[in-house]
Amino acid sequence: MFQSGARADSGLSFPMQNSIAAGRRLAIHVVCAQLGATVLVAAGFAIAGWRSGLAALCGGCVVALATSVLALRMFAAAEPASAGVVLARLIVGNLLKWGVVALGVYLTIVKAGLPGIPMICGVVVATLAAPVAAALRT
Repeated sequence: MFQSGARADSGLSFPMQNSIAAGRRLAIHVVCAQLGATVLVAAGFAIAGWRSGLAALCGGCVVALATSVLALRMFAAAEPASAGVVLARLIVGNLLKWGVVALGVYLTIVKAGLPGIPMICGVVVATLAAPVAAALRT
């Protein structure tokens, strides 16, 4: 005796808690929050000079770009996947995210010659904005 949507081995059915579309919407919300926090920090550092403001802006935008890379990696597939596949996407996405952050920090400080402290402040504020935005969204 099988019920609609039930598994044959246990007789239980567990509905999906969140859809892929909900994850995509949350990712967009988080990236927008990171960009908003970045603009506020960059405006504060712009008082000290345009180079400081630009450095803070670059730092936060690097984190927002990296979060977008993670979201694209996580939600690229149109259909749900098994837990192992999702875990692999999460691990690879996080490795790519922090690779993008490291490359962005290098390019901002070494190649562009922008001040480090404002850039790190932009990175930290944008990074901290992500869990706050996710918590407020749910």
